[in-house]
Amino acid sequence: MNAVDAFPNAEIIAVGSEMLTPSKVDTNSLWLTESLNALGVEVVRKTIVGDDRERLVETIRAAFGPGKIILLTGGLGPTEDDVTRDAAAAALGRTLVFSDDILTWLRERFARFGREMAVINERQAYVIEGAEILMNERGTAPGQWIDHEQMHIALLPGPPNELKPMFARDIVPRLEARLRKTFIRALFYRVAGMGESDLDQLIAPVYTKYTNPVTTILASAGDIQIHLRARCDSPEEADALLHEVGRKIEALLGDRIYSRDGSPLEVIVGRMLRDRQATVAVAESCTGGMLGQRITSVPGSSDYFAGGFLAYTYAMKTALLGVDPEMLAKHTAVSDPVARAMADGARERTGATYAISVTGVAGPDGGTEETPVGTTFIGLAGPNGTDARRFRLVGDRARNRTFAVQTALDLLRRRMIF
Repeated sequence: MNAVDAFPNAEIIAVGSEMLTPSKVDTNSLWLTESLNALGVEVVRKTIVGDDRERLVETIRAAFGPGKIILLTGGLGPTEDDVTRDAAAAALGRTLVFSDDILTWLRERFARFGREMAVINERQAYVIEGAEILMNERGTAPGQWIDHEQMHIALLPGPPNELKPMFARDIVPRLEARLRKTFIRALFYRVAGMGESDLDQLIAPVYTKYTNPVTTILASAGDIQIHLRARCDSPEEADALLHEVGRKIEALLGDRIYSRDGSPLEVIVGRMLRDRQATVAVAESCTGGMLGQRITSVPGSSDYFAGGFLAYTYAMKTALLGVDPEMLAKHTAVSDPVARAMADGARERTGATYAISVTGVAGPDGGTEETPVGTTFIGLAGPNGTDARRFRLVGDRARNRTFAVQTALDLLRRRMIF
């Protein structure tokens, strides 16, 4: 079935002004998204709303739609700024009803801990008219479930240690009983060696013909990710859809695709080196050790990483890698001959199968007319000889260095393919 709109969708509304500060992250939404996807439910929007009743009412109403699942997290405490119950009731056009059962439960819960319940906690005993009460085994904020005009709405506590067990115990069974069984499957490509606009121009004629699977393209320095997500009535149908679209994309991109399981480039390169019983060394200047760090961030990289040299100055390039001072004086450090010499020096001194060198002008200063900021040379020495390539990177210092490392790893990958 290709009609994506026929499948259940969800919105998550996280409530709390603290999550609008730079120090607080809404981790609940990430966990809930994963849990909903496992049920075949797609999350179509996430919203964070501060402790403002009227704004929250508007946000809830904006989420309304046939078959929609709406999850509200947080704002169920006893204080005046806990407005989720009031706002949800107002959005639904229902009243709040005081529950003597919840009040008794709250008092007993406080008594078990040897505490007397404050009067303010009585606010937590109010329930939206017609709601099912979801008892909280780990806190004092009960949850609520409401079926309303073909929609399913849940109010969940904010603390993750309270939200997660309540969702698993109370929400999952209710959703499974109400929703048709659907399955979400994903295919994840990572691509190197081309820009985002070039990639999209190439593959858009393929993926734009489909509303299911849904295609998302994400780009960072030197790395493009293509996400395909299919949603169907059976896993076999979803897998078939992914294969249908995926094989067309693979035919267009060829060896630019370096990963089909989401693994980053350093993991893929490490696998290739291990499979070939090969090793690699690095000689870095402008990247300041970032290339070596990427390679050694992979567990078990000692199987194939021989070592590295951080040769930032002319003197260190000569002392550590044997680069001829006359070559440096004639061509400067940012040049094809020096990149080759650095790679050769690293390979000779470590005995590695391959050696990669990076030298360039990362910026923001230091550029010249001949070597403007962003100019980077990457050298690669191996059993079939040594070569170097010049790149003109466009970005700030951090992006240029990240792009250089990604490009260096991809050059090594391509060398091993061919």
